[in-house]
Amino acid sequence: MEKRVSKRSNRLGKGLSALIPELKDDIDKKEIVELDISMVYPNEDQPRKVFDEEKINILSDSIKAYGVLQPIVVKPDENGKYMIIAGERRYRASRAAKKGSIPAVIKDLPIRDIMEIALIENLQREDLNPIEEALAYKSLIDNHNVTQEEISEAVGKSRPHITNTIRLLNLREEVISMIEYGEITAGHGKALLRITDKDKQLEVAKRIVEEELSVRATESIAKKISEEQNVKIPTKKEKDIFIVDVEERLRNIFGTKVNISQGKKKGKIEIEYYNDEELNSIVSMLLEDM
Repeated sequence: MEKRVSKRSNRLGKGLSALIPELKDDIDKKEIVELDISMVYPNEDQPRKVFDEEKINILSDSIKAYGVLQPIVVKPDENGKYMIIAGERRYRASRAAKKGSIPAVIKDLPIRDIMEIALIENLQREDLNPIEEALAYKSLIDNHNVTQEEISEAVGKSRPHITNTIRLLNLREEVISMIEYGEITAGHGKALLRITDKDKQLEVAKRIVEEELSVRATESIAKKISEEQNVKIPTKKEKDIFIVDVEERLRNIFGTKVNISQGKKKGKIEIEYYNDEELNSIVSMLLEDM
């Protein structure tokens, strides 16, 4: 049976080779312009949020020596400035190298295409951490009307992977940060999702770091906590108003606490006493009419 692929998914997949010149060997030199670096700014919706400063510094040293070898790709805005579509690392490194300008290719693309390109580019280069990946998927779905199935086909990852990655965003904020900065893995995070108590999530996440727990060990801990969370504590059944009235009357007679409990087939009356004198008094009252 021939597999049907949506037009949108096709476009997503083709976006890279067609729209990102840095991935093409035959880039047209006429398209490259030198832009004042102060007129260029990052895309706030860029999927990648965490940049390795050490790698930026290494790239900066290279740019000082040889210049920017691959142009960045930008989109012009209504204020005469340029938003980065691809190449934020080169932009950051160029600024660190005190460059006044940067080579760029200008492409006036719809914002949706920019999001798709930025996501696919980073995923193919494995530049995104799991949280950045999750945020990128969520942004495409929430803001650009892209389905999980379309993302799956475009980036070459299974739909369950897309779903489970997005679910990481349901973790406690501190736990999300721990995944984002590589203190724990996405696998640990998926195991922690079984724990509904957010305080417990963070507690176990800290244990993972301190005790260097494996994902499997974390799954066992999460399973145990999950089972404890799901144990239902029986609620105390309200007493019949008649029983409450009888208890009160008996308390007045004996001068101590009286409790009447009812079962399905039997019940019991408990009369409390605190010393031998009280016991003798209660027994005397019970035997009084016998």
